[in-house]
Amino acid sequence: MDIANLIARALEGELEAFNLIVLEYQDMVYYQAYRVIGETDAAEDATQEAFISAYKKLHTYRGGSFKSWLLRIVTNACYDEMRRWQRQPIAPLNPRDDAGEEVESPAWLEDPGESLEQRVERFELSEAIQHCLNELDAAFRSVVVLVDIQGFDYKTAAEVVDSPLGTIKSRLARARRNLQECLQGFRELLPADLRLGGEGL
Repeated sequence: MDIANLIARALEGELEAFNLIVLEYQDMVYYQAYRVIGETDAAEDATQEAFISAYKKLHTYRGGSFKSWLLRIVTNACYDEMRRWQRQPIAPLNPRDDAGEEVESPAWLEDPGESLEQRVERFELSEAIQHCLNELDAAFRSVVVLVDIQGFDYKTAAEVVDSPLGTIKSRLARARRNLQECLQGFRELLPADLRLGGEGL
């Protein structure tokens, strides 16, 4: 995808060009919002606000990594959403659909090649990880989501949260340590090499 061309067309008022940008990045943006906030409805709101804000601010984009620019916007949208809640968000143990019914296995967790038992185990581990992410301060959570979950490098994470590289490394080390300690409360869900004092260590 020629993102520079789409941006140029969007700046000229071509809404379809911006819609193509949204389609390209919506999964990445939503996943960042969900893992930072930990609640589906709020993550959807933050994602929507991020794209609205990106559209309004598109003229301020000055080149470089568009992903970093967009992730900075969604990360700030997450902080705004969390401030509106005025509390630490809590991920529901049983996500619900639009009708309010419990969802045993959300669509983004499904893998047709998995058995039901494997799917349940992966869902439970995902919920445990989200619980432990929610225990982190937002600044630490954003960094660990960017690097360890989204797979971005330190430089990109530093650009997104607008902090020095050293700060990113420090926050990431502390976040990983706290996550590992928290996840020991879910030892039965963890692979052996992630268990403190387990055979893999």
